[in-house]
Order: sequence, then C-alpha cells, then structure tokens
Amino acid sequence: MNSIGLIELSSIASGMLAADIMLKTSQVELILSRSICSGKYIVLIGGDVAAVQTSIDAAVTNLDFSVIDTFVIPNVHPDIFPAISGHTKVDRLESLGILEAYSVASLIEGADAAVKSSNVQLIEIRLAMALGGKAFCTLTGEVAAVTSAVESGAFVIGKRGLLVNKVVIASPRPELLSEMI
Repeated sequence: MNSIGLIELSSIASGMLAADIMLKTSQVELILSRSICSGKYIVLIGGDVAAVQTSIDAAVTNLDFSVIDTFVIPNVHPDIFPAISGHTKVDRLESLGILEAYSVASLIEGADAAVKSSNVQLIEIRLAMALGGKAFCTLTGEVAAVTSAVESGAFVIGKRGLLVNKVVIASPRPELLSEMI
C-alpha cells in the first residue's frame, strides 16, 4: 500500500454508499469507514495510486452532491497510520506543533506534508470525533523542525481555505503529553 485516499461526505447514507462504490471499483483496502461529528461520514482507503485515484473518482462522480472534501496522497508517510490509530509512542515533548483544520481530508494532507518536510514525529491525528467535525494533529521535535513542519502543513491546509489554527509551543510542560494520547 503506497497511497491513501479519503472522501468526506455530508451524509451518512452517502458515506456508506461511497465505501461500497470505492471497494467495488478497484482493488483497494478499506482502512476506515465511519460517521464523524456533525453528521458527516469519512471513508479512508489504501492501495496503489491508480486504484485509489480510480476509487475516489468513482465515488465523487456518483455522490458529488454530498462530497465535502477528498484527497489522494501518493507515497504517504508511514507515520500517518499510527498517528491516526493513536498508537504512536512518544517519550517526551521537545516542542509541540499543532495543526487544526475544518475538514478531516485537509488535515491528513497537511499532516503528511508536515512530517515529510522536516525531522519531526507525529504524535496524533484526531479525526472529528467530539470536535464539531474539525480535525487536528500534534507533532514533536526540535523547535526549528516543528516550526518548519507546521508551516508546511498549514500551507497545504490553507490552500483549501480550511485552516483553523497553527501553533508551535517551545518547551511544553510534560503534562501536555498525557492529555494528548
């Protein structure tokens, strides 16, 4: 699996239909399919780039009226998967970067860009549950690296007009780590 794709929809029924369309269209693996806050639905798939793109395109074509956002990320960074599942192990925070977006899709794209741009570690990607449909990610590393990563991720999210906020905290209190994961 060298790429991932996601579709975010305004309808739960359309989301379930999108998952079915995507799985029937190409040889892809279903990574996540669920409702999220504010009555939205996300479907995350993985596979080779062409199969993922074909599946996303098929769902968008059939369900355009309820599509909020989509992406296909070729050569996705391997830190994305543990960050989404909440299984990242972090012993201490050097500095803390936070990206916050209005959509799940734009946030994952921003997190991928952030971690690819600098020597940082993703801590968590939180997807819209108990967040009013928004999403955020946290990352750590040296202050300069985190600052650069946050700027790279914010640029990707901002191009879509979906950036809520970006923050870098130098030398955060250690108690913050226990609150994140």
